[in-house]
Amino acid sequence: MAPAGRRGERRPLLAAGRARDGSPLKGRWAACAAVLVVESLERAAFFGITANLVLYLNSSTFNWGGTQASRASLLFLGASYLLSPVGGWLADVYLGRYGTVALSFLPYLLAACLLPTTASLDGRLSLCGQMPSYSIQNCSADHTRTCPGQSQYQYCAPVVYSGLLLLALGVSSTRANLTPFGADQVTDRGEDTTRRFFNWFYWSINIGAVFALLVVAFIQQNISFLVGYLIPVACLALALFIFLMATPTFVTKPPTGSQVSVMIKLALQSCGCTWLGGNRARLSTRRSQAGARESFPDSRPQPGAPSYEEDLANFQVMAKILPVMLAFIPYWMVYFQMQSTYYLQGLHLRIPSIFQHSQTRASTTHNYMFPDAWLLLANVVVLLALVPLKDRVIDPFLVRRKLLPSALKRMSLGMFFGLASILAAGVLERERLQYVHHNQTVSQFIGKDSYVAASLPIWWQIPQYLLIGISELFASIPGLEFAYSEAPKSMKGAIMGLFFFISGVGSLLGSGLLTLLSLPSHGWMHCPEDYGNINNCRMDYYFFLLAGIQSVTCLLFAWISVHYEKQPRQPGTCRLCVKQEED
Repeated sequence: MAPAGRRGERRPLLAAGRARDGSPLKGRWAACAAVLVVESLERAAFFGITANLVLYLNSSTFNWGGTQASRASLLFLGASYLLSPVGGWLADVYLGRYGTVALSFLPYLLAACLLPTTASLDGRLSLCGQMPSYSIQNCSADHTRTCPGQSQYQYCAPVVYSGLLLLALGVSSTRANLTPFGADQVTDRGEDTTRRFFNWFYWSINIGAVFALLVVAFIQQNISFLVGYLIPVACLALALFIFLMATPTFVTKPPTGSQVSVMIKLALQSCGCTWLGGNRARLSTRRSQAGARESFPDSRPQPGAPSYEEDLANFQVMAKILPVMLAFIPYWMVYFQMQSTYYLQGLHLRIPSIFQHSQTRASTTHNYMFPDAWLLLANVVVLLALVPLKDRVIDPFLVRRKLLPSALKRMSLGMFFGLASILAAGVLERERLQYVHHNQTVSQFIGKDSYVAASLPIWWQIPQYLLIGISELFASIPGLEFAYSEAPKSMKGAIMGLFFFISGVGSLLGSGLLTLLSLPSHGWMHCPEDYGNINNCRMDYYFFLLAGIQSVTCLLFAWISVHYEKQPRQPGTCRLCVKQEED
């Protein structure tokens, strides 16, 4: 490794300097490939854990109610994003992105091991004890049988939630740093190379998702949760091994110190001046600078810290970025329904059997059910097909004609596709309930558990998954690009963490809204007489409420994006980083 650029930064010797043969990635192929493979394996583990989490908790293993399992899934997804700033701050201040990614895999691995442990009877008994038995009426197709379960008490809840919280910490820290760490490998090769890296980074995410959904989800639903949850553990161990082995090829940058505390200080000073009726320009620069340094002596442990003027410029950038990030919250409320209420809806639509074979003397008949989680493949396939097309054909065509929309305009378009998805889910749920009310239902076994489902085929969910996939292409990928490109150099980890933090806020608000609507006084999602099912709930109202919120947000985001692009660019923003590093 050879030193280059700032003090403490290391680059591979073969990659020093810009490639002379015109290839933007010469000398960086190995590093980029390693990051993409690690991301694919990590995402395979993540989707392998989350794809059937609702089914796992709703099954006879735990006997949680449908809304209880959906809330747990939303809470985990929210926490896995909400904790991202912790990992970003840790990387900016102490460990750097490389060290934080390597360290984050440890709690990730430890918590992932908890799931196969609870999937085994002996492990579950040692951690959770014996499951209490209750009797809930009307949970069969003919409303004559009683089923074991618990309407209020959630079996093994402390262990499950503790494990999911530790898992969320590992997931969030890895996600917040692996993304900008990958971009660090190519950021000195220009904006176009960075944009293309994010396209292929997102493509690698969905390669991991395909494996998790096709293989892991099938094994979990039809064979064994124990085997199905051991595979994510193996993926994480392999990802950590590859990441450590690829260390000599990486561009690693030292921690530059976090400006988060300085930003808070400036915000408080600004608010204080407003309350007192003063003018921000009257603040003494020297006194403010000294106050910031004395109040937060550890916020910049590295030499070459930004000056107060740079702090102020960065604060102004933050003030511009924050409204854009906040306007993303309702979109994430819609997006995370894909892995919670969309999944729950699919369990109550007719799911076909696959791989049927007749009974013989040597074997017994066994029907494997089409995994509900496979509907997520509609979302994934859209991204796998459109990302290369967009990267190789559409974007170059638009760039040559100077017609490529800005990241914010692409994000606005993605918002409208998200709105179309949640509207499609609401219309389908209303139609599903019509089937149920007219007794057009079937009783189907998923794993060892029986579900009363409408006779409407599950294929009707495909449009809502396709639309949310298209929205992800236009909203989430440009969102990552926007967060990385607009962030000041010393705040990249914090800004990327903020982007994922906002995602978590959206998921938690969706969970909170679902919890509120499950209270007896509100009633939409409160149906204790139909324990484990949603056939007496009004989940269509929940979808339409989210659609109304998203409609307002689409208009608000369009206005914010236009207003943002009209503002003059402040010096010190990241678009200047490449030129500064080259100089």
